[in-house]
Amino acid sequence: MTTLDPLDARILLALDDEPDAPAVVLARTLGISRNTVHARLQRLAREGALEPFSRRVPPAALGFELVAFVSLQLDQAAGDAALEGLAAIPEIVEMHATTGDGDVLVRVVARDTQDLYRLANAMLAVDGVVRAATSVSLAQVMPYRTRRAAGTRHRPAHHPARRPARRSGPGRACHLSVRQAQPQALCSPP
Repeated sequence: MTTLDPLDARILLALDDEPDAPAVVLARTLGISRNTVHARLQRLAREGALEPFSRRVPPAALGFELVAFVSLQLDQAAGDAALEGLAAIPEIVEMHATTGDGDVLVRVVARDTQDLYRLANAMLAVDGVVRAATSVSLAQVMPYRTRRAAGTRHRPAHHPARRPARRSGPGRACHLSVRQAQPQALCSPP
């Protein structure tokens, strides 16, 4: 993955504001040339800084109303083969190697609990999968986000002698500015 410079970050934040904006609109918003925006977006896509369009499609729109997280314990001798077998299951939409009791945490989508039961059995049938522990998501209380994290990228880490960063709360609104030379969180006073 590429390291973003301040202009890359400004382009990505502007694209987050208007995901369907053409390069000419982004260029006008940011005060830079259309060719610069176009070249940067192509490079960012090529280097993996932009997710595919399918990340914008919620599973529920495709009929998958249930989301679950499954911690899988793998036979260490069959690790790579087990991962390949799991990747072949279409309803597994994400996998992470983890520390702790499980070796892999997978996010699965299912149509209902019966479908989840079928998926659990399919995962356990993969050679090298030893044990599974499933947690069903009752509700997504905070959607996936990176925008606020982008505003912390250029801030120094908290230091006890320094005053902690201001947080949003009642009467305060925080947002990221795309017009700044470097993206930063901006908070209105309480």
